[in-house]
Amino acid sequence: ARSRTVGELLAPTSPFDKKCGRENWTVAFAPDGSYLAWSQGHRIVKLVPWAQCLSNFLLHGTKNGSPGVGPRQGGEGSQRNKPCEHVLDCGDIVWSLAFGSSVPDKQSRCVNVEWHRFKFGQDQLLLATGLGNGRIKIWDVYTGKLLLNLMDHTEVVRDLTFAPDGSLILVSASRDKTLRVWDLKDDGNMMKVLRGHPNWVYGCAFSPDSSILCSVGASKAVFLWDMDKYSMLRKLEGHHNDVVACEFSPDGALLATASYDTRVYVWDPHIGVILREFGHLFPPPTPIFAGGANDRWVRSVCFSHDGLHVASLADDKMVRFWRIDEEYPVQVAPLNNGLCCTFSTDGSVLAAGQDGSVYFWASPRQVCSLQHLCRLAIRRVMPTGLVKSLPLPCKVLEFLCYQI
Repeated sequence: ARSRTVGELLAPTSPFDKKCGRENWTVAFAPDGSYLAWSQGHRIVKLVPWAQCLSNFLLHGTKNGSPGVGPRQGGEGSQRNKPCEHVLDCGDIVWSLAFGSSVPDKQSRCVNVEWHRFKFGQDQLLLATGLGNGRIKIWDVYTGKLLLNLMDHTEVVRDLTFAPDGSLILVSASRDKTLRVWDLKDDGNMMKVLRGHPNWVYGCAFSPDSSILCSVGASKAVFLWDMDKYSMLRKLEGHHNDVVACEFSPDGALLATASYDTRVYVWDPHIGVILREFGHLFPPPTPIFAGGANDRWVRSVCFSHDGLHVASLADDKMVRFWRIDEEYPVQVAPLNNGLCCTFSTDGSVLAAGQDGSVYFWASPRQVCSLQHLCRLAIRRVMPTGLVKSLPLPCKVLEFLCYQI
């Protein structure tokens, strides 16, 4: 089926714009669904209120160059209650974005707790931008002000991810072959450097409980890290080319990885087994052909909030929606030169970036079965090893382990 187009946000163009540097490498939604941010190319990040975008799409049709939100009025309190758009000049090409929100009672891991420049409250919403010069800039979403400038990477910061637990722990993945762990509650102090990738690191993602980090990169690398001990748990082997994107399912039981080998794999990260394979080239390419230029490089992958669907974006000019229990896509949509995609916070819309603009499609509509909802509830708190030890029939255990 053809996915229904919801809308598009087009970047302003000028006759002097060159395509190089205008790519939209990243798009992100705030955890509470209040904001959307994307890279317009040429150092610029656009921050817009997501609710206003949706209402404008409904009022004016699918095409819209700007949400058209007016300036804020009143004092600080009214500013936070009435979000408005911001244009951020980051000083270099923006390769990655991540929103982070704080929980005040979440203890920081820093040693020195006597004095801090920043005291992040419960209503704090931050945006981290990873740049081509190796810097990471931290912005206040509500005011558009630059708060911190983190400088330690020596190459492009290819991806960023905040821990979902509200601790404001930020992990950055870079072409300098390292992952770095930052504590923003400690004024952006760098806590740890994770080494082990033999080449560029393309992406990273936290599990929903913030205990595990997945990192992917060149040379077929898929690594899992224990974020309590900052040690490597295991390497996942199966891809035949660079792995460029990864994301955990909402219950943490599954891990999706996208690779230039034309495939998306869905893993059980707790035991390192491939459960599903979503191919983008038929017949499937041989390992030698998959390891090179094959016109089907998969650029991005993301999980829907219901845990039933995965979206992927490939160089064959197609966006695909997959059900985790079906072999073929359930919906598709055309997109030239797409580089990134992500679901909205409520899972109703998929956003994909291309040449400084963002395009939106409605997610597949399906009511989750009671069985699947029960599985989500159980797998949020039980890893595969504990599930297999439950005194349940084999078919039930297979269902809980996503094997059927």
